[in-house]
Amino acid sequence: MRKLVIFALFLSVLPSYRRCIAQTPPDPYRARALAILKTVPLIDGHNDIPDAIRERGGVDSVNFAVSQPKLMSDVPRLRAGHVAGQFWAAYVPVTTMDSGSHPAVYALEQIDLVRRLCARNSRSMAMAYTAADVQRNFAAGKISCLIGIEGGHAIENSLGALRMFYDLGTRYMTLTHWRSLDWATASTDTARRGLSPFGKQVVLEMNRLGMLVDLSHVNDQTMSDALHASRAPVIFSHSSARALTNHPRDVPDSILKLVAANRGVVMVNFNPGFVSEAVRVYGDTVNARLERLRAAGADSATRADSLKAWTAAGPHATLAQVADHIEHIRQVAGIDCVGLGSDFDGITEVPVGLEDVSRFPDLIAELLKRGWTEADVQKVAGLNTLRVMREAERVSREMRGVTRAIR
Repeated sequence: MRKLVIFALFLSVLPSYRRCIAQTPPDPYRARALAILKTVPLIDGHNDIPDAIRERGGVDSVNFAVSQPKLMSDVPRLRAGHVAGQFWAAYVPVTTMDSGSHPAVYALEQIDLVRRLCARNSRSMAMAYTAADVQRNFAAGKISCLIGIEGGHAIENSLGALRMFYDLGTRYMTLTHWRSLDWATASTDTARRGLSPFGKQVVLEMNRLGMLVDLSHVNDQTMSDALHASRAPVIFSHSSARALTNHPRDVPDSILKLVAANRGVVMVNFNPGFVSEAVRVYGDTVNARLERLRAAGADSATRADSLKAWTAAGPHATLAQVADHIEHIRQVAGIDCVGLGSDFDGITEVPVGLEDVSRFPDLIAELLKRGWTEADVQKVAGLNTLRVMREAERVSREMRGVTRAIR
C-alpha cells in the first residue's frame, strides 16, 4: 500500500517537473559561443595526448575514435568542444638527456605517433602544416593535427636536426622543458642567463624555417632574449599571467608588453597551479609535506595516497579564473595577443568547469557573459593563432629569399 501511495505522489508531481524542465531556457551565452565556433576554427596550443597514449601502449592500444574516460581527449569530445585545430605536443622527457632513448629518437617516435593517430582517424582529423591547411580542414569539417616539439633538447644541439624536424611537420618547438640547456635557461633555473649565441641562432633558424618559437617553460631572461632576437611573432603555447598567479611558468607583465610589440600570442594554460594563486600556494605546502614523508622513509604508495587526499582537500581552480587570465593578458598585451593552450592530458588536475576538451564552448560563453564582443572572442578562439602562423610563414619566405640555412 505504501509503495502505491509513493507511486501516486510521483505521478502527481511528474507533470510539474516536466513543465519545469521544459521551461528552463538554454544558456544564451553558450548558444552564442556554439554559433561563433561554427564560423572560426578554435585552436588549442598544447595537448599532451601523444605521451598519454604512449604510456598506455601506443596507438594500437587506444581507440581514439570512441570515448576514453581515463583521458581528457578523444574524437567525440573534441567534436563536442568544437576544437578545429590542435597542436599535439611531441613531449620529450628531460631524462632522455641522461639515459634511455636519445632525445631526438624520442621526439621522432612522438611525431610518428601523432601522424599515425591522425591517419587512424582520417574521417575526423587531417594533418596541417600551414594556416591555410587549418582553414581548409575547418571548411571540410575536420580537426587539424599540428605538431609542436616540447623541449629543445630534442634537437641535440643540431640545427640540421631542427631542419629535419620541420620537414617532418613540426611547427613549433618549446625551447626548454623544466631543465636548462647549454643554450637556453628553463623557468625552474635560478640563473639569470638567457639565450647563448647558439640559442639565438636556433631562434633565427626557426624563423627562417617558419617554425614558431615557443617560450613556455623558459625563464624571464630567455623570454626577453628570444623576443628581441626573433624576426617573427613568438608564442607561449601553454602559459598564463604571472600577475594573477605567481608561478615562474607564467608570463610577467614586463614580458607581456614585449609580446605586444612582437605581435605574438600567449595561449592561456588551464593547469590549476598556473591559474589559481591559492592552488599554487597550497601546492607548495603539499610538496613540502611529501618531502617530509619521503625523508621519513614512507613508501611510494603511501606518498601517492597522501597526495591524492591532500589534493582533494585543497582549493580548486575554476573556469572563471582561466577567463581572468585571458582578460588580464588582453588588458596588458592587447586583444591580438591572447589565445588558448589547455595542456589537457599533460595535467593531473583541471579547473572546475574545464574538465576536458568538450568544455571549450563554456569558456567562450564566459567571455561573452563578461561583455566580450564576438569579434574579440573569435580572435581568442583561433584567429590570433592563425595570424601568428601566417606571419611566421611570411617571415620564412622573406628570409629564405635572402639567407642560407645557418650551419
